[in-house]
Amino acid sequence: MILILLVIVAALVFTYINGFHDTANSIATVVATKVLSPRQAVLLAAVTNLIGAFLGTAVATTIASGLVDPKVATSEVLICALLAGIFWNLLTWWFGMPASSSHALVGGLCGACLAAAHNRWNVMVWSIPSHEHWWLGKGLLWKVVVPMISSPICGLVGGFLVMGTLYFLLRNWRPTTVNRTFGILQLGSSGFMGISHGMNDAQKTMGIIALALLTGSNSGLFDHLPGWLSFLHTTQLPGQPLPIAAWIKALCALTMCAGTAVGGWRIIKTLGHKMVRLHPVHGFAAETTAATVLVTAAHFGMPVSTTHAVSTSIMGVGCAKGFNHLKLEVVERIVWAWILTLPVSGGVAYLLVKLAQTTGWIH
Repeated sequence: MILILLVIVAALVFTYINGFHDTANSIATVVATKVLSPRQAVLLAAVTNLIGAFLGTAVATTIASGLVDPKVATSEVLICALLAGIFWNLLTWWFGMPASSSHALVGGLCGACLAAAHNRWNVMVWSIPSHEHWWLGKGLLWKVVVPMISSPICGLVGGFLVMGTLYFLLRNWRPTTVNRTFGILQLGSSGFMGISHGMNDAQKTMGIIALALLTGSNSGLFDHLPGWLSFLHTTQLPGQPLPIAAWIKALCALTMCAGTAVGGWRIIKTLGHKMVRLHPVHGFAAETTAATVLVTAAHFGMPVSTTHAVSTSIMGVGCAKGFNHLKLEVVERIVWAWILTLPVSGGVAYLLVKLAQTTGWIH
């Protein structure tokens, strides 16, 4: 029972860090364009993240039952996975790199389960294709690998096309009119961005907590609990998605809201200022593109990276301004952070589980 509580605490710590780590993703552009002050932007992001966290559970279900064998994902293994994700999030936050919290968690989960299963790769659910459409398939291939490649491409191309279209439509507008109009419109696009962030990121740890409770229920851990703790008991019907209890949604949503309120100024500086100089129209284009990518992915239960979507959307907008406006040395650092996230978080989780096995904590 104590281990289950430790999983919940570790998941909430990850969610809190995810909140201030990824706050930058949802508010960097609106701060950079000076439409809102940092304090106002953080407040907007906190409220919209909270709303988004309650909209749907497809991503949470994918994390809970679509990536690894639930029998291997014991409480000890989940704690190691979360610690690895927390480590990578803090490291990249310290250096101001907008790396993916989503991929840090997925990498940690896969690395920890691989170590717990003594290097049996079939512990990970690689691919369960759908007979209807490819994007309805399950497993790491369809829910992680394909979106990891396609979402940045969609962000880059979408940002370029949206910004190019706006340049064409606004070619006869006065610059002051464009800035004033899109300064107002960017409030809406920033809210849309915050909701999409909550729909995707807050749900990941909902899935981890639900997975821990399912494992505890299946092992008989909750069979003799007093009545007031019966809410911890979780069951999954054959062929049905794992249900996510309302209290899990509320707990994760409020924790991410609190983390978001802290802000992530190091990453905001990288995204909003260092990569490309932004005006309100550019911020509107980048946020609208990124939020559309995230909402679409969340609808299909794909835990994609908010960081990837926002960063590449800003890159696409920068390319529409002119390739000379894009600071490639900053882009290169961001790309390296993307490349390293999965293997580093997975490797750290793998080593933590092996260390726990050596000390006898995991049998």
